[in-house]
Amino acid sequence: MNTFTIIFLIALIISSSIQFWLAKRHADYVAAHRSAVPDAFKDKVPLAAHQKAADYTLEKVKLGNIDGILGILVLLLLTLGGGINASFDYWTTFFSSPLMAGVAATASIFLLLTVIEIPTSIYQTFVIEEKFGFNKSTVNQFIKDQFMHLGLGAAIGLPLLALILWIMDNVGPFWWLWAWAIIMSFSLLMSWLYPTVIAPLFNKFTPMEDGSLKDRIQGLLTRCGFNSQGIFIMDGSKRSGHGNAYFTGLGNNKRIVFFDNLVNSLEDEELEAVLAHELGHFKCKHVIKMLIATAIMSLISLAILGWLINESWFYTGLGVEQPSHAAALLLFLMVSSSFTFFMQPISAYFQRQFEFEADDFAANNAKASKMISGLVKLYEENANTLTPDPLYSAFHYSHPPAAIRIAHLETKI
Repeated sequence: MNTFTIIFLIALIISSSIQFWLAKRHADYVAAHRSAVPDAFKDKVPLAAHQKAADYTLEKVKLGNIDGILGILVLLLLTLGGGINASFDYWTTFFSSPLMAGVAATASIFLLLTVIEIPTSIYQTFVIEEKFGFNKSTVNQFIKDQFMHLGLGAAIGLPLLALILWIMDNVGPFWWLWAWAIIMSFSLLMSWLYPTVIAPLFNKFTPMEDGSLKDRIQGLLTRCGFNSQGIFIMDGSKRSGHGNAYFTGLGNNKRIVFFDNLVNSLEDEELEAVLAHELGHFKCKHVIKMLIATAIMSLISLAILGWLINESWFYTGLGVEQPSHAAALLLFLMVSSSFTFFMQPISAYFQRQFEFEADDFAANNAKASKMISGLVKLYEENANTLTPDPLYSAFHYSHPPAAIRIAHLETKI
């Protein structure tokens, strides 16, 4: 142990304690308001649906706490417990190339973390989601998805990891600038390829049939000056009863996507309003703003790593005996969240402001009343709690709480 070990443990204790404290506040608040529908929703949401949302939220909080404890234990075992050090020692006996040993050691740790998360995913899908009527996935589908994610992650992630490690080893002290440029370029490429190459591997996307809904949506797109490569219905119901809509892609490869269960549950005007909200993110340049923010934070993070990579105390303080660029990268990825957790409410605040702006755009280009009724249906059908703890939501929620969001939209009617 050294001074940095103590600093890391203090950061981990503080961040974890705050997370668990917020989760307890949230659970207590939701449970305390379970018996009555909030006044703003009394005429819109049945008591049974409100209580279902409360119970669903409480179940997810319990699982989140268990997952959080497991995550802390795994993090400590891999760092101070010597797990990462053992992984690098093991793979250096197989590969004479430091690059290949670094790739193998890093990949094996990420594979281990993925496998450890599988029981949580199983419980979430086949116990909690099943209990509340949301799970539509089969065991075969679940297994197929896991292997697809692993295969895709390996096919895409391993070459990128090897390239980043090669740059770290060969470019010089300002390697982090080159790494940042590659990572951002890769992110943009993946955003462009996702709609037509990656997403179809997991779901079927069917062009929306001609009819009143498509005509209404085309009219909205024309009014908003939005060009896309098509409007598609995604078979989201084969895995979940939750509904959603989004637009995806960049440049000339943008697509508008509706979950099939969303189309079946909302009226045409409500779907138009929901899509207008999504278009609002595009027209208000939220996507570009988030991309710029991500780019800035990535650059700062890599610059910090560029400093830490040469400090022996960084390695020894986290249980690694032999310094290497791959070990530095892996350690940084694993422990950085303990030091940056305080930035989460700042990010969430700006995201909520973006949601208000997108709602304003939707109210100006569709009917605010239909946006409200559509949101209420989504809250009810997705079992989103109407009574989150204010402090918890301020820290975690990227969208405004239901009552605040509806009240804001009502001023636009």
